[in-house]
Amino acid sequence: MLLAVFTMGVALPATAQGKAPKMNKQERVCLRNGNKLYEKKRFAEAEVEYRKALQANPASEKAQFNLATALMRQGSVTSQENDDKNPMKQAEGILTNLAKGAQDKQLRGKACYDLGNIAYGRQQYDQAVEFYKHALRCNPDDDQARQNLRLAQLKKQQQDKNKDKNQDKNQDKNQDNKDQNKDQNQDQNKDQDKDKQNQDKQNQDKQNQDKQNQNQQNQDQQKQQQQQGGMSQQNAEQVLKAMQDRERATQQRINAQQAQQQRHERQRTNRKW
Repeated sequence: MLLAVFTMGVALPATAQGKAPKMNKQERVCLRNGNKLYEKKRFAEAEVEYRKALQANPASEKAQFNLATALMRQGSVTSQENDDKNPMKQAEGILTNLAKGAQDKQLRGKACYDLGNIAYGRQQYDQAVEFYKHALRCNPDDDQARQNLRLAQLKKQQQDKNKDKNQDKNQDKNQDNKDQNKDQNQDQNKDQDKDKQNQDKQNQDKQNQDKQNQNQQNQDQQKQQQQQGGMSQQNAEQVLKAMQDRERATQQRINAQQAQQQRHERQRTNRKW
């Protein structure tokens, strides 16, 4: 099934004929001159005439709407929205005011239609849908608004679908990154545990080695002490014999001293007085 082609063209300027409240002669003339220039695609010159009409009657809704259409023809939808020098930005402000408060219902509908086209050009399809709906409420017979509404709805569905796909893709990517980080953390934890085990083993081996070295050192010290301070059986016998010889010599000396003393005692007893 073929889809209808999107109608991006702005609504045609409002004519100066019809029941226009408080329309004076200068306003009417400027509107007609502006419309002639607009039809010739001399949009900048048309803008000048529409501004003259507004000078003649600042409350003129038709002059405001026609000025917005001329500005839209000179502006760019793709320009930055905050660019005050962009004629499209100025047109959008005028159309927004008309869409909210214009007394002419037909003009409100046309303003909403143009705002829908601006939103559509910026790929803001949700806003475009709402503007086209407002345009149809004001002008139920506006076939262009109905056609663009359907296209904007299809674009919005596709946009939402792509958004969901991107979200799913991002979620999958985030999950993959999360799983990858988890695996990396697990591997890192395993490496840390392995390093800790190796370190513990090294510490235990060092403690065992230190203990063995200390035991060996103690044994060496004991052996050295035994070698330095101990004596063999032969040496012990020699020491014991020497002690016995000294004791015997001492005893002989004592005995000799006692014998000598006894002799002196006998001599003194046997002396005649």
